[in-house]
Amino acid sequence: MPTRGRAKIVLVHGAAASARVWDRLLPHLPDYDLVAVERPRTGDLERELAWLTPLAEGAYVVGMSGGATLGLGLAMSGVRLAGAVLHEPAVGSLVPELLGPMAAAFQTGGTASFGRALYGPTWTVDLAGSADDAVTASELAMFRTFEPGPASAYAGHVVVTVGSQSPPIRHEASRALGREFGYSLQVVPGSQHFVAHDHPETLAAVVRRVVQARA
Repeated sequence: MPTRGRAKIVLVHGAAASARVWDRLLPHLPDYDLVAVERPRTGDLERELAWLTPLAEGAYVVGMSGGATLGLGLAMSGVRLAGAVLHEPAVGSLVPELLGPMAAAFQTGGTASFGRALYGPTWTVDLAGSADDAVTASELAMFRTFEPGPASAYAGHVVVTVGSQSPPIRHEASRALGREFGYSLQVVPGSQHFVAHDHPETLAAVVRRVVQARA
């Protein structure tokens, strides 16, 4: 149960990942009530959002990769959020080729190849938790068919972030969300897609600013 007066932050992982991807971030946010979830990984967007909704109600949502996509889904759904920091979500038909390289990697080497293609060389299979190839396939399909939209009036301040060192297509995707739906955008210095693992202190600073802006 959250401590009175402390902001609750729900950390949402993506595909080929588990709550362990947040381990390096947790020590950098000691003043908040942090909940690093283990999603059910159903491969069904509505079921995933329904599972997250009671946890996210009234909280800040921080998502990375597919977790950011689900955070975007929550922001669109009308759930009452305090706010959100969403790092490099999927953007559907706005940039349809965004997840193409990861899909190709999965076809050739399953979850292991997918994880390395998505997160980079510091990702290891143990960070995927219980995600086997069948789970990864269903999650990949879910995120590839996701279509973004505007945040509801109840979503709080939603910030979409992108790593300064991420490939151009990631920057194109974040700009598309800002252009089409008015999301606030922020570049995270020195980082790429796997920001919570590779540059946790930098992501923590972004999260802290978003929380403090509402205080």
